[in-house]
Amino acid sequence: MKPENVIYSIDNKPLVEEILEIIPSLKIELVSRTELEALWNHLVKSYHYLGYKTMIGPRVKYLVWFNERPIAAISYNQASYRLGVRDTFIDWSPEERKRSLPHVLNNNRFLILPWVHVKNLASHIIGLSIKHLKHDWPRLYEIEPYLLETFVDRDLYKGTCYRASNWRYVGETSGYGKIGVTYQYHGNKKGVFLYPLKKNFKKLMGCTGKPLRVLKNNQHLERITMQLQKNTWHEGIMEEANVRGLVDKLPEMLINFMDRFQSCFQRSEQTFNINVYVKGLLSNLKRKSVEPIALEYMDSPRGPRTLQFFMKDSKWNDAEASKIYQKGQSERLSEEEGMITIDESGFVKKGKNSVGVARQYCGSVGKVENSQVGVFVGYSGTKGYGLVSAQLFMPEKWFGEDYKQLREECAVPDDLTFQTKPQIALELIQKIKESGLFKAKWIGMDCLYGNSKEFLEGISDNYWYFADLHHDALVWRDEPIFEVPDYKGRGPRPTKMAATTPAVHVSKIARDDTIPWIKMHLGEGSKGPIYSDIKCLRIYRAFAKETGEVPIKSCWLFIRRSEDGVIRFSVSNAPVDTPTSELCKASLMRWPIEQCFNEAKDELGMDHYEFRSWTAWHRHMLLVSIASSFLLEIRLQVIDKKKVRS
Repeated sequence: MKPENVIYSIDNKPLVEEILEIIPSLKIELVSRTELEALWNHLVKSYHYLGYKTMIGPRVKYLVWFNERPIAAISYNQASYRLGVRDTFIDWSPEERKRSLPHVLNNNRFLILPWVHVKNLASHIIGLSIKHLKHDWPRLYEIEPYLLETFVDRDLYKGTCYRASNWRYVGETSGYGKIGVTYQYHGNKKGVFLYPLKKNFKKLMGCTGKPLRVLKNNQHLERITMQLQKNTWHEGIMEEANVRGLVDKLPEMLINFMDRFQSCFQRSEQTFNINVYVKGLLSNLKRKSVEPIALEYMDSPRGPRTLQFFMKDSKWNDAEASKIYQKGQSERLSEEEGMITIDESGFVKKGKNSVGVARQYCGSVGKVENSQVGVFVGYSGTKGYGLVSAQLFMPEKWFGEDYKQLREECAVPDDLTFQTKPQIALELIQKIKESGLFKAKWIGMDCLYGNSKEFLEGISDNYWYFADLHHDALVWRDEPIFEVPDYKGRGPRPTKMAATTPAVHVSKIARDDTIPWIKMHLGEGSKGPIYSDIKCLRIYRAFAKETGEVPIKSCWLFIRRSEDGVIRFSVSNAPVDTPTSELCKASLMRWPIEQCFNEAKDELGMDHYEFRSWTAWHRHMLLVSIASSFLLEIRLQVIDKKKVRS
């Protein structure tokens, strides 16, 4: 055998060929305990990212040649004594592992020299080496190998060649290494792949348990685990949710969380796609639209097109996924004193071909803009908050004949008709009520819905509402008297009843010093207790264009002046004997939906989508909600841990 310090002359001329053209000239050679072992050591030491360390115990080393040129090196040695995910997969006892471990081998080095560029060469060499290993190891050591393992540094490699060779991904190492007789944490976790050489390997090793199927033997499900374990979480997510101690568990948590949606898909590729999309929304990508997500988490160059098809045209049961999502939200959040919240969110869009786009008021920019607007239902209570459902608002002009072709291109449902935003909201609430999932005492809303008499009447029999008002909303302090005005001798004779006393703006009541401000504790916020000055009194509502309608009902007027001097006005149909403290509590419960929007846009890419179709818009909002629900699950675990500590 040549000494280690020999200088070898290596032909490093680029080799760029097709795999089928070089196979006839490939040769694999066992070089252990031969003069060529020093060459193997030299190549691995010089070009493998881990370098070369002397192997102790049984091992085999192979060199791969092409026309007398070395182009690759691969080796196998004894398997790791302890390896959590492998041992779980085999499900053997410590005694069984001690007895049968010699039948498990480790592919500890694999190198293709850097100037060799032959597509599919790596997987071919792995298969070729296994074929020789089955013969050489029993001949050299009188032990037949039943199972192979290998580790892949997923920060550098994806393990594509092993997957292509039908190795099975089962998880990752714990991040500990043996130093002397102890194990120390180094944090360099690696993906673990296994390859059974015998289908009945467990029986041959005399193991009594049944194999634990960590994953189904399916390339798409293996890819899910690989991609979800990438440490690319949005920094804001980890900080906001306070999960520093849970970071290592996040991949497993997300996999388990997404498993509940399996029944919504007919094909495993679809399961992979939804997992990829949700992980992309939770990632630190600057732009969370289809293309960046696909390029980061899908191996195929057709990834963006595949993901676009998944969101727009793929046949999966998004209605069932929505039900499963809502059921999960209900289990986490629903309570008798909860509040259903209604609000809208606008998304500025260029062009005229996206579904529902028009020049309309867009709350995110505070002005009329070319945009899409969605009506959203949320839920808040003492356990947390989250989104429940959503529907895109379609401007009335979209139902005209001149939009017929565009409606078809955007996959707008044929039976969809024009509805105002309050009408959409009322229908969404009715569906939630029929589902029986979300118990609630309150419904909170902004001014648009609070000014809709039809909407308020549609919910009043089942809920107490807490609705915002504009500062110029008209009300009466005392119950008005309605009469038909006297005829003044000119014009048509009056026939409709009108109030005998004028209504006043709510802003005037706020300025009225005869009604004192009362400092109240509203509740606890993220930065401590929240105090505001309050005026709370009974009034009679005057709806625009409907001031002459009788009978008229009284309700609460709730005026809140924050510490920054901003004054907000709200009305509620809560009973007359409702304590002011309960109205104060309700005043805070409406705002979490705004927090939902802020989180969804700042952290989850809610407004990053580039879809044009009705289907894709609603699927995107559903998956954003699912991603947000995962964050809620993390927060609840953190809260539970804090309770245990306290």
